[in-house]
Amino acid sequence: MSASINSGPPIASPTLQYLPTFNNKVAVLRLDAVHPVVSGNKWYKLQGHLAQAAAAGKRTILTYGGAYSNHIVATAAACATAGLQSVGIIRGEAPEQWSPTLLDAQALGMELHFINRTSYREKTIPEELYKQYPVGSIYVIGEGGMGTAGTTGIIEMMNNLPIDNFTHILSAVGTGTTLAGLIQASKSQQQVLGISSLKDNLELEAAVHNMLPPTGKNNWQINHEFHFGGYAKHKPELIRFMNDWYQLTGVPSDFVYTGKMFYAFQQLWLQQYFPENSNILLVHTGGLQGNRSLPAGTLIY
Repeated sequence: MSASINSGPPIASPTLQYLPTFNNKVAVLRLDAVHPVVSGNKWYKLQGHLAQAAAAGKRTILTYGGAYSNHIVATAAACATAGLQSVGIIRGEAPEQWSPTLLDAQALGMELHFINRTSYREKTIPEELYKQYPVGSIYVIGEGGMGTAGTTGIIEMMNNLPIDNFTHILSAVGTGTTLAGLIQASKSQQQVLGISSLKDNLELEAAVHNMLPPTGKNNWQINHEFHFGGYAKHKPELIRFMNDWYQLTGVPSDFVYTGKMFYAFQQLWLQQYFPENSNILLVHTGGLQGNRSLPAGTLIY
């Protein structure tokens, strides 16, 4: 694993001899391997936001997330690297024992504020922050790095990778920001498929549309069948698959996003969803630190 945020993500070909070939190929874009803290797609989504903050002369970055949010700890790390102050608005009351994610974010210099779930849904900024920081000095990043600014780093990353020969690009979907970037970076002949980690969130399509240019491509869709109960939910079948997948391929996954995406890929492969002679790129969006919310021993890695 590289210690440099700016190192390019590797594209690896996992061993899948246990699956019928169907004359198809598959590779994994290992965004989880670019940095030990700012894992996966988070760094690339943050690039555009941090550039906008710098252009506006703002030195304080405020964002939102839960107790095990990949985005919270990634923002804290990215801001520490850039010499910026970071503030995290955390969903729910402050627990007696903080999660490893929150402890990491705090150690990286992030100032944490806990608000109730109603205020969180409304994306309220605590009144004391307005007293602490001058008016207009805060740059706000939406939950998960959502927004058109978040797509720019994804587009730039993909434009610098040898992806022209792939026929399909698969990625997990949360806010839709990464998917919107993948769509814009894709070639017209490529199919982009998002695997939603949220249950029945049919607003995702509209959210992605809103992050695409008016003349955006129509070579994409979102599959809503592999959520395993909803966001941050899982079932024994998913955990068994994640352990088996790691044993067979050496590629770790998380139960919120990438485990569901890899599972969906395998099921679609077995259903011969992909036409013969397809060349499929699976985007590993990282987020492995979220597995720390699982009981010890749940996963074998």
